[in-house]
Amino acid sequence: MGRSFPIGLAAIVLLSSMPATAQQPVVAFTPAEIQWDDGPAVLPRGVKAARLQGSPAQSGPFTVRLKLQAGYKLGPHWHPRDELVTVLSGTVYFGTGETFSPAQGKAYPAGSFVVLPANTPHFTWTEDEAVIQAHGIGPLDFTHVNPADDPRRR
Repeated sequence: MGRSFPIGLAAIVLLSSMPATAQQPVVAFTPAEIQWDDGPAVLPRGVKAARLQGSPAQSGPFTVRLKLQAGYKLGPHWHPRDELVTVLSGTVYFGTGETFSPAQGKAYPAGSFVVLPANTPHFTWTEDEAVIQAHGIGPLDFTHVNPADDPRRR
């Protein structure tokens, strides 16, 4: 026999002796099973949040849903990682820049998808109630362009 048989056998023995990685559980919710709580302090009061997977505050993937009340407004801020948003219901307005300017925003109705790249100042608002789903890789820190806009300081 050639040299490849002992090497192949050694590789099989080595791999079979390694512990198997733990399989992640399936995460699935029906709409009735989703639990809504008050949104995090980094968002304006009145927001409701449902954590579907992981946590935006921790390392790793996360998926959250946010119910944004009519008249919701979040001033210019940025994140050190990409934020990916799908509008599930209603219309959400997003704009980019360091100054809140509705003229710089665009309406995104239900079904829209928005990627807010890392370190890009952006702002958002609603006229009527809307629901979005955000996902990405945490931690998703918030840095407000104007510290006075940070809801945690109110």
